[in-house]
Formats: sequence, C-alpha cells, structure tokens
Amino acid sequence: MVMGKRELTCDVAVLGGGPGGIPAALAAARHGASVILCERNGYLGGNAATGLPLLGYLSQGGRQIIGGIAQEFIDDLMASGDSFGHECCPLHNSVTLVHPDRFRLLALKKCLEAGVRLLFHTEVTGAVVKDGRLEKAIVTGKGDQVEISAKVFIDATGDGDLAYIAGAQYEKGSAIDHMLQPPTLLFSVTGFNKEKLMDFLEAHPENMKQIDTVSVGEGYNTKLWRSTDTYVFVGMKAYLDQIRKKTDCPILRENIIIINSTIPGKVFLNIVRIPNCDCSDIESLSDAEVKAQLQVEGIFKILREYFPGFENAVLDSISPAIGVRETRRFCGIEKVTVDQALAGYKPENTIALAGYKIDIHSGKWEGTLLQEVVEPYGIPLGSLISADLDGLLFSGRCISVDHETLGSMRVMPTCMAIGQGAGTLAACAARQGISPKDVNYREVVGILLKDKAILR
Repeated sequence: MVMGKRELTCDVAVLGGGPGGIPAALAAARHGASVILCERNGYLGGNAATGLPLLGYLSQGGRQIIGGIAQEFIDDLMASGDSFGHECCPLHNSVTLVHPDRFRLLALKKCLEAGVRLLFHTEVTGAVVKDGRLEKAIVTGKGDQVEISAKVFIDATGDGDLAYIAGAQYEKGSAIDHMLQPPTLLFSVTGFNKEKLMDFLEAHPENMKQIDTVSVGEGYNTKLWRSTDTYVFVGMKAYLDQIRKKTDCPILRENIIIINSTIPGKVFLNIVRIPNCDCSDIESLSDAEVKAQLQVEGIFKILREYFPGFENAVLDSISPAIGVRETRRFCGIEKVTVDQALAGYKPENTIALAGYKIDIHSGKWEGTLLQEVVEPYGIPLGSLISADLDGLLFSGRCISVDHETLGSMRVMPTCMAIGQGAGTLAACAARQGISPKDVNYREVVGILLKDKAILR
C-alpha cells in the first residue's frame, strides 16, 4: 500500500507541544495568525505534564522575572487549587508546583479557545527547503504523511528535529569534551512520610550538605521544608555513601531529589541518571529508555529498604518518556554566551529573561554543577532566528546558546517565556508578509510588554 498524503496550510506551524511550543502557538494565534500545532503525544504539556517542578519564575534575589503566558498558567492553576504559586528556594531560586494533568488540560483548553489546530500523534519526518527558505514541514502519523506549508515555522521539539532534518547548523555538548547532560526518568510514589525524613535530617544534618560544586543560599534546612508544601529536597549524599558500602546501589548520582506535589501524599522522584547518552540518536535514546525503566525498580527497592519516610511507599507512576536535559543547540543570528549570562546582559531586543542558576548534571557519572546567576540576563530575539534557513524559528532549549547557558535557560518557565516571544515574532512576520529576521524588534518587544511579559 502507498502511504497516504495530505496538505495543510497555515500562517504559523509550531512543532512540539511542550513548554516551548504551547505559548508559541497561543501567542501567534492570539495575534491573528492561523496556527497548526503538531505534537508527538496525544496530549499537550511535555515535561510540565510529568510532575517536574517549574523552577526559576523568580531570580536569585527573589524578583519575579517570568510573566506573560507562563504566569497566566500559574494564575489559572492557583485559582483551581492546582498550584501553590511561587516559593523562594535557596537552592533553586524558586519552586512552582503544578498538578501535571491539570496543566495539560489547561493547555488544551487555551489552545482550543485561541483557535489553534492540533495534530497529535505526529512526528517530524521531513522538510522542504527552497532557495534557503523552509517551505514545508512533513509530519507522519498513523502511516500517513502531512505536508504543512507555513509562512513561519517554530521548532519547539526540544531536540530541534525539524531544524535538524531541514539542515540547519547545530552544536552539541560542551566545547571541552562534548559531554551532554544525562537524561532522567521521573517516577512518583504515594505513602511518603515527610516528617520521618525531616526528623532524620535534623538528627543527621550532614545529609543536607551539598557537594562543593553546588552553590546554595542560607535557609536550606528542615525549617523551610516543614513550613511549606512547595519544596524540592536535594540531599542525602552522606547516607547514600553509607548505603553503597552495605549493598549494590543502582543510584548513579550523588544524591536524591524529592519533589512534592499538589496531590496529597504523592511525591515525585528525580533520581534516575543515564550517563554517556545522546537522546538525539534513536539507538542511544532507546537504550536510555530501557536502562531508565530498569533503574526505577532498583531505586524504589533501595528507597523502601533504607530511606526514612519511604518505608510504606507505593510505586504510583512512571513518566511515559524519558526527560531530556540536553541535545542539539541550533545556530541563530545571535548567540547567548555564559559570559553574557553571568554579567546579567540584557540587550535592547530582549524577548525573555532568564535567571535560573547554571545547572549542569554530569553526563559521565556522579556530579552536578550549580552556579549562581546573580542578575537575570536577556534572551535576544536573534537567538530564536535560524542563521541558515529563512522562515525558521527556535523555541525552548534548542535556541542559540552555549552549553553553559543552556544549563540555566532550559528550565520550563524560561522556555515558556521564549515560546511567547517566538510566537509573537512569527505572528508579526506572517501578518507583514516578511522574513522573521526583517521584523522590527521594537514591535515584538512592545507587544510582549502589553501582554505582560517581563523584560527588564
């Protein structure tokens, strides 16, 4: 049988329905563009629909630096009782918990209200480029090909699958050894006893100490965690070192991460680590999925047997897919460097702020770098615009940044702010019938400010 084909046309095509894609589609549609949003899953949300916390709505100094559509989601979720809002954190700047399924339902409703056309269960499988311009994206689902013609394309796939297939230039890993940050597989348990863990930590405070490469402010203690439901606990290194002397331990990182949730009695665990993995390679990705799922079983067993508070825990859920921290970063007409990030540089064409710490997990074994970003820095419009292909924009973690800056800007609130900038730019370009690179950045910045984005 011959694969079926169909053709669709729109002003703006967004590939990827996660934190980088949802605000892009919403912003473009709300500003008059016809929008098609393609997503490989049967739901929207990406990592925001897994139970991961949203980190970095606030700067290190406690100032809110993410607004617009990203804040709109939190306002709505707080109104329905599905988020506790933003909580300052000495380790993560801020923690914002959301009910994962409520987030995905809210994203769906907002896209439908904005008139976004949704194509679920579709993967990017091809691209048509003519005279340096991306003219079509080809997606495949259920054995059929769909050719999407658009004035502007936004790659929000995380790995930059559309840009890669279309031939755009990219970088991967650190400049020194090409190391990629390792993926993780989130899982959740019910029956966790927070007070037992707090009692243990007060009796053994050495387990709150972070490794030398992790910077943490004052107040990272049990008083903070007892006082709030919005917390992400990172620690237990000393205790974990003792366990490794007693038994084989499948935990391939120096500590454990416990993420509270808006669901009573349920916590999410970010403990799985798959070293030496490239999730933009299908064989490496498949191998990582296998290893990660097997790690979950062993880690849960260790938690139940050894860790205070987990004695009566029950395995509740495993994320449907591995969580990827880093793969391809594409070349834009501008690039954000770590020197700019650490200096708090905000160019005139800033379309989003980033202020989360530089957070780099070792892709080889144990170890994490968490470096302070004292003053928020700006994400310039040009870092979203492909240097190679006209009509192609990036959103989310595949924008034009270096390896170290990616460690800071890859958090979901920042990706959502970037997505709003990408969608706004795309709508302006489509309305004027010009290339995104020819749109006056002042127009984009002005619209974003009216839409409650925070840019300074």
